Amino acid sequence: MTSAVSLPGDPPGGRRAAAIWGIGVAVYFVAVIFRTSLGVAGLDAADRFDVNASALSTFSILQLLVYAGMQIPVGLMVDRLGTKKVLAIGAALFTVGQLGFALSPSYGMALAARVLLGCGDAMTFISVLRLGSRWFPARRGPLIAQVAALFGMAGNLVSTMLIARLLDDAGWAATFGGSAVAGALVFVLVLVFLKDHPEGHAPPPAQHAGAAFVRRQIARSWREPGTRLGMWVHFTTQFPAMVFMLLWGLPFLVEDQGQSRDTAGLLLTLVVLVSMVVGLVYGQVIARHHAARIPLALGTVLATAVVWAATLAYPGDRAPLWLLIVLCSVLGACGPASMIGFDFARPANPPQRQGTASGIVNMGGFTASMTTLLAIGLLLDATGDNYRIAFSCVFVLEALGITQILRLRGRTVRLERERLVASRVETVHVPA
Repeated sequence: MTSAVSLPGDPPGGRRAAAIWGIGVAVYFVAVIFRTSLGVAGLDAADRFDVNASALSTFSILQLLVYAGMQIPVGLMVDRLGTKKVLAIGAALFTVGQLGFALSPSYGMALAARVLLGCGDAMTFISVLRLGSRWFPARRGPLIAQVAALFGMAGNLVSTMLIARLLDDAGWAATFGGSAVAGALVFVLVLVFLKDHPEGHAPPPAQHAGAAFVRRQIARSWREPGTRLGMWVHFTTQFPAMVFMLLWGLPFLVEDQGQSRDTAGLLLTLVVLVSMVVGLVYGQVIARHHAARIPLALGTVLATAVVWAATLAYPGDRAPLWLLIVLCSVLGACGPASMIGFDFARPANPPQRQGTASGIVNMGGFTASMTTLLAIGLLLDATGDNYRIAFSCVFVLEALGITQILRLRGRTVRLERERLVASRVETVHVPA
């Protein structure tokens, strides 16, 4: 059993820390609602803009392309500018993007709106992770990350339950335009109440030297095996559920599996509910037993692959409802498993590189999601909407990710043990 060491100067945590961090989490919560709202509106979007599967997938692909491409720049921004400024910029961008999506009269303008939304969304999660590390002791890191992700899943739940219903009752413009009010609210909360760090815990001033500094930050973060392992864990675990929830789950369940939209909505809700429960369990387990990180990550990937294979290969035209329930339950573990990636990067990098390292990790899962979204859309068009063939591309990316995880895990664990021993020695010699 290995646990994080409390070092001198660790933030104290407490109620004020929870309140400040809660503001950051609220921004992330709203960002996830906006990000995933297209997942329950995919069929409506296809009708509104008169587009096929490939064009429909472009909405999510472009949004994720922007998100993934901005992760390292955002990490550098957080390290340099602090959390408050980056979260404020992000909230402003995703609010404008959501409002633009509501009012877009054409496919091209709607794409531009999703780009803005992706830019703002990209600034949220890394900022929330950084905020947690500034306000809570290091030993709370794994649990804080999982709880942040849990609130993101709650945002997903709002999409699957509320946005879908509002689309039927209020229509496109009112649903997406009205939801933009939540973005304006969290923007104000950030400006008025959020603080980057507790009094007396300001980080040391960083020496920034333009492009040379940026290159060093990225290179030093990337050279750490823990950063790369974290990226591949995130890459391999996150994308099956992300692709399902972000766009293709509802069409698959309704058009291919013959479920009603209400039943499909309940199955998507199940993914979110399971994710919330599993996130708390994974966070507690990892906080107490760091050695469980790799088994949990690989176990989640293998379980996902087995259940997907069983669903796609089931004899007959449709899988039974019980198997779809099992599939959605297993997909619910993917999001919490992806948070394990950050727990490899965190101890491998000093505080001044936490944002950059988190950006590299976060880029992994969204790159895999973007690739899979595109592949599924192209394969659906090429095969006449054969979902079994289209969804089979999931196994290719899972195999690639497992290979990289197995390659990097040994060296990462050895370096962590060496750093842990060194930290304990330093703590023992700190004068009273």
